[in-house]
Amino acid sequence: MAIDSNTSLVIMGVAGCGKSSLGAALAQRLNFELIEGDDHHSDVNRQKMQQGMPLTDVDRAGWLATLGTLLARRPGGHVLTCSALRRAYRDQLRAASPGLRFVFLDITPELARQRVAARSSHFFNSALVDSQFSTLESPDGEPGVLRVDAAEPLQKLLDQVTAWTSVTCPPQSQEAA
Repeated sequence: MAIDSNTSLVIMGVAGCGKSSLGAALAQRLNFELIEGDDHHSDVNRQKMQQGMPLTDVDRAGWLATLGTLLARRPGGHVLTCSALRRAYRDQLRAASPGLRFVFLDITPELARQRVAARSSHFFNSALVDSQFSTLESPDGEPGVLRVDAAEPLQKLLDQVTAWTSVTCPPQSQEAA
């Protein structure tokens, strides 16, 4: 299914919801560039998370600015993985990339804790899952958002998102010269 190559998507949700897995699969399917949000956290923020200290809005400000700059420099054809927990964070990313779409991977706290605890090579401390749920402002009702159940198999999620993007981000028709 073809979609507009000027489209950018954010795969969002709390830790353990599957942002990286879905983001990588979606970027490959759509032939889009993947921007892994976690790769752009500062060393200070990574250390805080490793120690089980939740990030504040101030901590996240530089990270979100960096992600916004990356989106603005690349006008489309990207999949960004980013928790985007608050509406203000999503609005900041939307300002950097007009028309930005969000896929919200909705997950239960229990499953998120289980998944994060099972990861061995990630800096995120499983003790922080509850703080992410406390910070989360659901994007339900915001424009350009698809909510999916993170407990579904990856292939089903990939098919759902691909179908949604093909409807909401159709290729722009070429005018005949």
